[in-house]
Amino acid sequence: MTHRWARPLAGATVAALSALAVVVPAAAASSAPPSSDAVTSAHGPARADHVVLLALDGFDAEYLGRAPMPHLEALLRRGSVTTSTGVMTSITNPSWASVATGAWPERHLNSAYWFDPVSGTAQGQQRALAVPTIAEAVRAGGGTVFSSQWFIVQDHGVSYGDPEGLYTQPGGDCSRRVDDAVAVFAGEPVSSGGEMVRADGLPALTAVYCDALDALGHAGGDEHPGIPAALAELDAQLGRLVQATKDAGIYGRTTFVVTGDHGMTTFDKGFAAEGLAAIADAGYTGEVLTAGRSPAPGTDVAIVVGGVADLTLLGDAADDPAAERRVRRALEALPQVRAVYDDRDQRRMRMSPRHGDLVVEPEPGWSFGSTPAAPAGRHGSTTELEVPLVLAGSGVLPGRHPRDPRHVDVAPTIAALLGVDPPAGAQGRVLSEALRRG
Repeated sequence: MTHRWARPLAGATVAALSALAVVVPAAAASSAPPSSDAVTSAHGPARADHVVLLALDGFDAEYLGRAPMPHLEALLRRGSVTTSTGVMTSITNPSWASVATGAWPERHLNSAYWFDPVSGTAQGQQRALAVPTIAEAVRAGGGTVFSSQWFIVQDHGVSYGDPEGLYTQPGGDCSRRVDDAVAVFAGEPVSSGGEMVRADGLPALTAVYCDALDALGHAGGDEHPGIPAALAELDAQLGRLVQATKDAGIYGRTTFVVTGDHGMTTFDKGFAAEGLAAIADAGYTGEVLTAGRSPAPGTDVAIVVGGVADLTLLGDAADDPAAERRVRRALEALPQVRAVYDDRDQRRMRMSPRHGDLVVEPEPGWSFGSTPAAPAGRHGSTTELEVPLVLAGSGVLPGRHPRDPRHVDVAPTIAALLGVDPPAGAQGRVLSEALRRG
């Protein structure tokens, strides 16, 4: 199977973006990506004094153009928007972990929906990181950081009550999270873990996390009728962030980065029964587990579903390559299955080594679970990798699109903009072709 590991926005999406006065140059599509994953720029001259990251959960690349976004349109006159590609699995926490660290899941080890053979239980999402984040890199470089509910960096560069690395979790909708950022830019205290705290000056890096698109997508799929209104509201909040930098007198020295963690597709059919039957026909007993659950005695295949299905062979089957081949062939024969990835495939995709022996990717429209009562949203597979990436403002070349950007390139690029060293574990590159020279 061929993966599109990133490309400029194209086709229908480009047509939709014409309403935003954005044109993707043909040269961007023909440019070859770098041959190495090594970070190509270390500590250097700063291109910006401040970076504002708007982190939008569930921001599918196909959503652009579904609603007027005048604030984004204005911002793009000072930059560009491209399609960026995420990581496998395309689940929230591992995806944001790669944005925050510049590392693939193989290195940051943040994993979701897998079976832990040590504890003998199914795992959900978690926040553990094996490498530093961009928030820690900025702090190490002498800068300050503020995060409004971008939870992946909590206690990894920001924390409750720390004026130099301040974290707040106001809950509510996006406007409530932006309220905190606006207050910080105005020099006002914000509630941080129940204590009113004033940030130590204007942060070098400000991150704001909003999840309205993800909630709508899960509730009704990628065609949920509420998505256009949500996009318009998110654009209004982007406008508030831009205005806050103007009011603080730093607009001309601020870079704006807007991106998502994963896309979204709709499913309305489940094939858990067929999947378990196929495993049984291969001679084994499978069991679908929710987070925290342990398999029953006699279970040969533990299955944890999170967009994809993570399969771990247990007991005698765990030490039997033939068992893995039989289970794989049985599942690949199902029409509901798009692909089955073994350990070699997972290493090629740079997935976390914590995933099981096999990862089953459903065809679009399907889930390795039960059939929902109404169409719902799914992510976790290779069909939900693509998200928009907006780079605009100080240090960015207007109309110059980065080549094949990926989640792992965001943190090194932010570091280069601020003139600090990238996070120590970063494997991505600086998107220097889209940046002004320092």
